[in-house]
Amino acid sequence: MSYVIPKDFAVRMIDAGHSKVMLSTRDTLIRSYMAGAILALAAAFAVTVSTQTGSPLLGAVLFPIGFCMLYLMGFDLLTGVFTLVPLAWLDRRPGVTWKSMLRNWGLVFLGNFAGALTTALLMAIVWTYGFSSAVSEVGQAIGHIGEGRTVGYADHGAAGMLTLFVRGVLCNWMVSTGVVGAMMSDSVSGKVIAMWMPIMLFFYMGFEHSVVNMFLFPVGQMLGGEFTLMDYLIWNEIPTVLGNLVGGLTFVGLMIYGTHARTAPGRQFAAKVKV
Repeated sequence: MSYVIPKDFAVRMIDAGHSKVMLSTRDTLIRSYMAGAILALAAAFAVTVSTQTGSPLLGAVLFPIGFCMLYLMGFDLLTGVFTLVPLAWLDRRPGVTWKSMLRNWGLVFLGNFAGALTTALLMAIVWTYGFSSAVSEVGQAIGHIGEGRTVGYADHGAAGMLTLFVRGVLCNWMVSTGVVGAMMSDSVSGKVIAMWMPIMLFFYMGFEHSVVNMFLFPVGQMLGGEFTLMDYLIWNEIPTVLGNLVGGLTFVGLMIYGTHARTAPGRQFAAKVKV
């Protein structure tokens, strides 16, 4: 059968977390670099579709193409390792310590950011003919996204920060469900279907994904968005990273681990004795 039952894909999640911690620095950086670059290109595609068709739903339906591609090729997103690696630590896998877990998260963050920044530069060149002409309609839309998701939150103060954090939580609840979806099937079609649904949901709902934002905000600044680097870091990236960590680990990793990898004893019923 193509479908993998929960107790089995729970083991796969732990195995995946363990393998990611044990990867070399080189391989971790290559895989995270490519993940960031591909996801950023998918975001550019989705915004282009949404802008040119006037249908954000169509952009959301098509965005998961990039997510499916990068996971089928074995690349790594920060949002995924936030969920998987701690499970290997909880399972006491050899070599998995707090230090090695933080090392993995740090390397994946750097790789994702470098990949997303590369795509941001390439797309900025495309949208401005090498910075020689006015910003295209799609480029202008990207700039407005950056403004709305930084100074737009700042305008609401603490309530804006709370909203940003919660959107980060909700985002990685869905994205990590997509990561697990890749383990729910042994067929390519099954993996794609299971990944597609939650990723489409997060993108259309406007939740905050730290790696997508590594593309949207640098390219927004390149294209004239009216926000600063500190706006981006304080009023988006840092709270989003924290929200992504809480959402993926709490609502996906720990829940699946707690009920499928470490199942509690079942209820016992005493047989009735007739006298």
